[in-house]
Amino acid sequence: MLKQIGCLCGTKEQFNRRDFVRVGSLGFLGINLSQALRLEAAFKQINAESEKKAKACILVWLEGGPSQVDTWDPKSNSSFRPISTNVPGIQISELLPLLAKRMDKLALIRTIKSFGNDHPQAVHYSATGHLHNPAMQFPSLGSVVAKELGSQKNMPPYVIVPRWERNTQYQDYFKSAFLGPDYAPMTIPDPSNQEFEVPNLTLPKSLMPAAVENRRSFLDTVDRLYRQKVESVEHTKLDAFIEKAWNMILTPGVGRAFDLSEESQKTRDAYGQDSVGQSLLLARRLVEAGTRFVTAAGFHENSWDTHLDNDKGHRDKLTPPLDRSLSALIDDLEERGLYESTIVLVMGEFGRTPHINPALGRDHWPLCWSLAIGGGGIKTGQVVGQSDEQGAYILDRPVSIGDVFATVYKALGIDWHKEYMTPVGRPIKIANSFDDLTGKPLAELI
Repeated sequence: MLKQIGCLCGTKEQFNRRDFVRVGSLGFLGINLSQALRLEAAFKQINAESEKKAKACILVWLEGGPSQVDTWDPKSNSSFRPISTNVPGIQISELLPLLAKRMDKLALIRTIKSFGNDHPQAVHYSATGHLHNPAMQFPSLGSVVAKELGSQKNMPPYVIVPRWERNTQYQDYFKSAFLGPDYAPMTIPDPSNQEFEVPNLTLPKSLMPAAVENRRSFLDTVDRLYRQKVESVEHTKLDAFIEKAWNMILTPGVGRAFDLSEESQKTRDAYGQDSVGQSLLLARRLVEAGTRFVTAAGFHENSWDTHLDNDKGHRDKLTPPLDRSLSALIDDLEERGLYESTIVLVMGEFGRTPHINPALGRDHWPLCWSLAIGGGGIKTGQVVGQSDEQGAYILDRPVSIGDVFATVYKALGIDWHKEYMTPVGRPIKIANSFDDLTGKPLAELI
């Protein structure tokens, strides 16, 4: 009997209040009131933990790779002084004063180790968790989340904003690979442009929904006749994609989610009237409407690839928009009751060298770098890992991209041990860590 009761307590699905009442009625079999109360407390804890699960993730992608010593892990070899935050003992760069006041809402991982000293290899690894392989395409973090959580309210499950206008060779690394078009990202233009518009999400005013449905019925009839003669996998996939597109168009609120004009001028100014700020604002609107994963802010003219004049780039172009927009995003999500259900992950593909090069810049450095994470039930206001005095090498607690992915998956209620089978019959891990091991959620964070 005790063994059976142990099974009942395993999950929310396995043990509900009716089960508890039933167990309580079995006191004559050796279950006393004290034990029953403990069982009920365990049940309540299971419920509470399940309700804390994150529902969405915003990846703030810092294309090019920010300097760890000039942002999250200040050292003496930086031109910028460290400043205290609202968490005693945690300091960050003076270039991030607004985020310093919100450090209790973020956790810093200062000992990320990745692979690839050039951008294509490093971007691929950070986006997918796998080393680049010309013979194999791997699904991105966003596509895995889209597959595992599915869509809500006919919203696209995975969105990238803005779409690539530069370094377009990286875009495939953020896609769905063999998972198929259902989990590929929807890429949209820069929302800071005055002419910003997401095409094909609204109907012409001359077309009423009923008329469209009639037209669609006609097209469906033609499609069935066509299928009798020609059948293909590609056609089937396209049909499913079209179905989703139609549902998006005909669902009130989907188009509105992309309409930044519904935001007040005060809110838009708080984020910043630039590509970074408006992309993060749109990301908030999308997760609020039901999108599961948004990669935001990473593909604009301000690259963190500071081989030339690193200090000027960080001081004048890069950190001010990040400081302002990320602070606004945290505040906005909190005010709307969305921060506990939305993971915010802030990272690039690697860090920068601890030394300054002859061009006054910093070069690529994958051996030890930093990222920030918060929301979604993540335990914030802390630092994971310690780098050396130059921010060059890991002293304690090396963390892989696979460990970061596993942490995100666990927060979202996704089984991080899962493997997908490729079309050629090769299993791949969705959280791939060092030495082809499965990544582990960071116990400090979740």
